[in-house]
Amino acid sequence: MATICYEDLETGFRLAPVDKGRISTSHIMRWSAAVENWHRIHYDYRFATEHDKLPDVLINGSWKQHVLVQLVKDGLGAGGWLWKMKFRYKKMDIAGDSLRATAEVTDRQVVAGLGFVTLRILLLNQKDEVSTAGFAIGVVPLRGGPAVPYPFVKKPEYQDIRLPADD
Repeated sequence: MATICYEDLETGFRLAPVDKGRISTSHIMRWSAAVENWHRIHYDYRFATEHDKLPDVLINGSWKQHVLVQLVKDGLGAGGWLWKMKFRYKKMDIAGDSLRATAEVTDRQVVAGLGFVTLRILLLNQKDEVSTAGFAIGVVPLRGGPAVPYPFVKKPEYQDIRLPADD
């Protein structure tokens, strides 16, 4: 696998999307069990719809966060590092929804010999409605430059690199 470099990530570049397809109640229950989230809105249809007046069983917010992390991690490649991320849940996702994560480079800068890229991250359903939106900052090497240190640790030189304001 070729190393992804700063020069490959021009403003407007889109990372390969992560398409999770239709999310079933079995998917939701497996995630709930894995993270020990036993809130009934994630597995009990009657409780979710009758007691909490939700449209269906909800997809876990922590699973949606995981998909966005996967999107950026995979998109930056093995030599890149997801440094910061922030997002907002804008819409509920329910059992049966199909989900796709996308990211687009919105800003770039070189600091201390490393490339920092700001990404607009989105999670969309089958109707292309945004259910989760935010920003991430990734760190990648410059072509011919040093590798991104592992683990990546914040240094004083990076203090002015900030995530954009919420939309």
